[in-house]
Amino acid sequence: MPARYEEIAADLQKKIKAGELKPGQRLKTEKELMAEYGSARNTVRDAINRLKVLRMVESRQGSGNFVVKQPEPFKITLTPEKETGFSGGEGEAWTTEASKQGRDAWVSSTKVLIEQADEVQSRELGINEGEDLILRHQRRYITGEADEDVPWSMQTSYYPFSFVERGATALMKRQDIEEGTMAYLEEKLGIRQDRYTDTLGIRPPDEDERDFFKLPAESSVWVYEHKRTVYDTDDVPCRYTVTVYPTDRNEFVIEARLPR
Repeated sequence: MPARYEEIAADLQKKIKAGELKPGQRLKTEKELMAEYGSARNTVRDAINRLKVLRMVESRQGSGNFVVKQPEPFKITLTPEKETGFSGGEGEAWTTEASKQGRDAWVSSTKVLIEQADEVQSRELGINEGEDLILRHQRRYITGEADEDVPWSMQTSYYPFSFVERGATALMKRQDIEEGTMAYLEEKLGIRQDRYTDTLGIRPPDEDERDFFKLPAESSVWVYEHKRTVYDTDDVPCRYTVTVYPTDRNEFVIEARLPR
């Protein structure tokens, strides 16, 4: 049997999803909810706290508890477009996909670091552990209904430092590479992407991710972690990318054509 506060929370959640309680609407006071559900104050408070964890209700100082508008999920196509070879989670393809969904998307300036490859990075890039690599990190936003910039994902790509030594020096610059890093690498080094492998997992957010995505410490919202390793035409890995998406505002699409 569920605890009484869970039953109350589930009933309120049902009313929110059914539209009986609308976004921006104030919940009844604790006293009113106590009378409605025939429960003690602490039980009602626990139920409300449960809804806060689910990000369905928020407290406003001196005003009470209000229903939170749920974000409209952003659809990310993981399979590549025929024309470009890129999927919706990558670079310009991401902003293009946002436009198709009637949304404005933009990315932060690029953070660039030189780091030593750990065990995972060395394995995915086919380099020695401890060898230098280039890290390029961006934080990505979608403009919401009230013209506020909503944090939507963060992406970090890793490249062997040898690419810079061979002449791909733009990897070290903080500016976005307008034509895309893989197009740039093909132009400068003759490295052409041929295929990629994806791994998709789910985990609790770390402190930095909670802060960026504005998730309360006690939130039940986890994050998707999408890992992609790109290989060139010689089947040598040339890019390893990790993209993090909060689960409350993203969903994935995989398109496939079946053989006839």
